[in-house]
Amino acid sequence: MDEASKKPVLPMTWRPRAVRLVAYGLALLIVVTFAVLAVILPADWSVLDRVLAVGFGFAIAGGLHMLGRPRLIATEKNVVVINGIRTHYLAWPEVLDIRMPVGEPWPCLDLSDGTSLPVMGIQSTDGELAQRNLAEFRSMLARGEGEEPELP
Repeated sequence: MDEASKKPVLPMTWRPRAVRLVAYGLALLIVVTFAVLAVILPADWSVLDRVLAVGFGFAIAGGLHMLGRPRLIATEKNVVVINGIRTHYLAWPEVLDIRMPVGEPWPCLDLSDGTSLPVMGIQSTDGELAQRNLAEFRSMLARGEGEEPELP
């Protein structure tokens, strides 16, 4: 295998595996459970009560979606960090480094303005996959992805 084929190709997306399986699996289980509950409720419960029971299941599933949503996307021009609620668009020069100390649940990006940004798209619960994802993103930072070539 040559060196060029080992490099990640842009755009590249990293997502946590274990957290997504648990979040979406649990969301499906909860919606199905509330739907079955709505069907087997006593006859004196109204249709509105049954609809609200299923709606409550969907509301819980929506909350669980926030756990399964995070990802890190690297494109030619920018880095997109999607965490539970917020989405951050960063130009490549804004990202100085990514680090994930042992024991931390996810890495942080060190930004050029002196702040750091958590990246929930790579999670330590994925073990070796998380380390591979971290190494891939670091290699992109080291290569200077997204930088414009200088004109002669």
